[in-house]
Amino acid sequence: MPFQLYVDSLYTSPYALSAFVALTEKGLPFSVKTVDLGSGEQRLAGYADRALTGRVPALVEGDFVLTESSAITEYLEESFPAPEYVRLYPADRRQRAQARQIQAWVRSDLVPVRMERDTETVFFKKPCAPLTDTAQQAAAKLVHVAGHLIQGPQNLFGDWSLADTDLAIMLSRLVRNGDAVPQKLQEYVDFQWQRPSLQAWLARHQPG
Repeated sequence: MPFQLYVDSLYTSPYALSAFVALTEKGLPFSVKTVDLGSGEQRLAGYADRALTGRVPALVEGDFVLTESSAITEYLEESFPAPEYVRLYPADRRQRAQARQIQAWVRSDLVPVRMERDTETVFFKKPCAPLTDTAQQAAAKLVHVAGHLIQGPQNLFGDWSLADTDLAIMLSRLVRNGDAVPQKLQEYVDFQWQRPSLQAWLARHQPG
């Protein structure tokens, strides 16, 4: 049975993007349904009664519904393993742990950057003000950590992993808004943005 993936109606959620990329990379059949977060549709019984945490993304497989992007992508990785399907995470256990560390970090830290450089500024070029001092500190942390992790313009662990997409989207909050970022981080973002699965997400954008 094909999966259903619920995402935000503007296609700006980086977490919905991550789940979309995971399904696309795995080559799994799925349809996309949208939830209007602006009108509060995620809180209505029709959605909230199925999607336990009332957020996007939500993955539906028959009568099984799973929310939270990291849970979704790990479920897909375990359910559709390599070599038959593309790996979402490195084969090496330490690199796999590092990839999950990166994902957890960009979801839980750097709040000032996520607030002042929301993904509408990335995808739709929504105007934004210069970063506040607090956000500059968070941006400096992002640049420092990414600079340590990224050794070249391509993937973190040799082969692509989902952590590459997640980190590139976080860095895009700075790169796409003209904030100061070292050249190698800009090149890394540009390389990741060309991946077909990410381009498939960008093709679905519906500016408000």
